[in-house]
Amino acid sequence: MKYCCADHVELALDEAVDEFELAPRLTKLEAVDKSMFPCGYCGQPAIYIVANE
Repeated sequence: MKYCCADHVELALDEAVDEFELAPRLTKLEAVDKSMFPCGYCGQPAIYIVANE
């Protein structure tokens, strides 16, 4: 599972597909959640969760 901002969502999707060889689930975070989770690539507030679970 990766948290990511809008700028890095494509990178997170590509990495998930490469790692698991399955299409990942993309979930948009609610407004209250955004400030609690930083992007795993740049540290900005995350907008999406990319997961294969």
